[in-house]
Amino acid sequence: MNRYSPTIRVGVIGTGRFAQECHIPCLHSHPNATIVAVCGAAATSIAEKFEIPSAMNSYLDLCERDDIDAVTIASANPNHADHAIAALRNGKHVLCEKPLAVSVEQAEMMVNAAIQSDRVHFTAFTFRYNYGIRELYRRIANGEIGTPFLARIQYDRWDGMTQTECTQPRQSQRSKDPGMLLNLGSHLFDISRHVLGPISSVIGHTLSLPICNPDRQMSQPGSQAPDDLVGAWMKHANGVHGQFFISRITPSFAPLGYLEIVGNEGALKASLSRGGIDFIMKSTPSSPDWTELRLPPEASEGKPNALRRMMHSYVDSCIRGKLDPEIDASFHDGLAAQYAMSALLRSQDSGSWAEVQKQI
Repeated sequence: MNRYSPTIRVGVIGTGRFAQECHIPCLHSHPNATIVAVCGAAATSIAEKFEIPSAMNSYLDLCERDDIDAVTIASANPNHADHAIAALRNGKHVLCEKPLAVSVEQAEMMVNAAIQSDRVHFTAFTFRYNYGIRELYRRIANGEIGTPFLARIQYDRWDGMTQTECTQPRQSQRSKDPGMLLNLGSHLFDISRHVLGPISSVIGHTLSLPICNPDRQMSQPGSQAPDDLVGAWMKHANGVHGQFFISRITPSFAPLGYLEIVGNEGALKASLSRGGIDFIMKSTPSSPDWTELRLPPEASEGKPNALRRMMHSYVDSCIRGKLDPEIDASFHDGLAAQYAMSALLRSQDSGSWAEVQKQI
């Protein structure tokens, strides 16, 4: 954007860690964005810390302000729907963190509100903004590995088994712990769909580890803990098969997660991160060793630059009045991920493939 572009006046709903690490500093760094107000439990201290003019307790009051053009939502997942719908009904552009909602019904309500508002609606799927993913997307579209037939994702680590995680009943923190499917599975269904097109059916399972040491117990007999492990297979409408395995209770298979696309002439692999680890590699039947491909110098800085690119893309979308369809995710994309997650849970109950609901 140039210096003649309008300034987008933003209200931030949510004062937690991600609002402080991503939304607020990344919006501050955009030359055509200014944060007018912040809303949340720690609004006063956050406003002072980041020099934001107004601290508010009510999201409804924030959404009704005439001096705010756009809203970003970094609140708790169960509150996304109420916050987004209020902002849209008051004529604001909206960025909402993933998962879009905690149920299909909520996500559908959000999409309907977005359609009626005729405003920019943006789901924060960070992986789309990695340089490696962008280059993988471009090379697949150009036919560099021939016809893709398989996608696979591996993303696991031990952090659900640390002493901090194991000292408190996980069920008592359920509102803060959505589990692996909502937290990360939403990302993975989206990036698979973004690169390879619509997902038609899913089969999979989740696993919740009730305790990870002898001293830790569930808060309610028979209660359902957030899932710690998810395995999924998917079929894309174009015939490509996909799979992912995500876990917080197993040792890391690789330093970080990655997306790998295999075609009949080769394979490409790119990192899934906030930008701190950003690479793309290629392998072919004739040269099977993975070879790293060139990316812009910023990709090797070791910083979460994908967050900044995502938030800047939202501001740019608000200025244009529309998303960049090559990279940005709308509420429709957030709903598509919600449909896929719902299909996985139905498949777990039935033990068979479940069709992914088509968009409203």
